[in-house]
Amino acid sequence: MATIGTFSRTENGFSGAVKTLNLNVKSVKFLPVEGENENGPDFRVLAGTTEFGAAWKKQSDKGNSYLSVKLDDPSFPAPIYASLVETETEELALIWSRRRAAN
Repeated sequence: MATIGTFSRTENGFSGAVKTLNLNVKSVKFLPVEGENENGPDFRVLAGTTEFGAAWKKQSDKGNSYLSVKLDDPSFPAPIYASLVETETEELALIWSRRRAAN
């Protein structure tokens, strides 16, 4: 796992940056989705006006809340899966994790 972004809370979501070896997006926003959709995301992930991901509210086995994030773009070889989690400071960290192949 690796930290690929840092975020802070805003009035209606989260704001921060995402950086990997190939990706450097300095203005990323998580904005809440209006209305309710049972399986739909809770947040849209935007870089400027371009949507490049979505996030769902989840809870860990230990009871900690986090966002399950999927980032995707036609330039990516595969989607990026990550978790937006609270840190010991007031910031949040976007933690990347590689999906494991199903047996």
